[in-house]
Amino acid sequence: MSGHRERWLDDEAGPLVRPYAITRGRTRARGAPLDLVTILVASGEAVPPRSRLSPEQLRLLWLCQIPHTVADLASRLELPLGVIRVLVDELIEHRLLRVDLPAPTELPDLATLRRIRDQLRTI
Repeated sequence: MSGHRERWLDDEAGPLVRPYAITRGRTRARGAPLDLVTILVASGEAVPPRSRLSPEQLRLLWLCQIPHTVADLASRLELPLGVIRVLVDELIEHRLLRVDLPAPTELPDLATLRRIRDQLRTI
């Protein structure tokens, strides 16, 4: 064995932790796909005492006290989207996070759409 130790710190990038270490080897979410603009919010459920939540997941829960998109969370934690999706998927599975669906909006009727089309053509 050589005297050379593996470096766990990069002078420019900071601590180096591989994504698979953060996700405990998981590479994909098991639940419904989450796109970049999916809004997530903490459910308010208590974290089970014997849960094995990572520090990143605890931070996600803290951030999601107010609604955040998946993209926002990836940016705030400075982690790849794939990692965020796996971590969030587990939190959703444990009912600690929920997807906040936007309120349904009514689409205009066909006559209104035709009037808009006709007015746009006159421009």
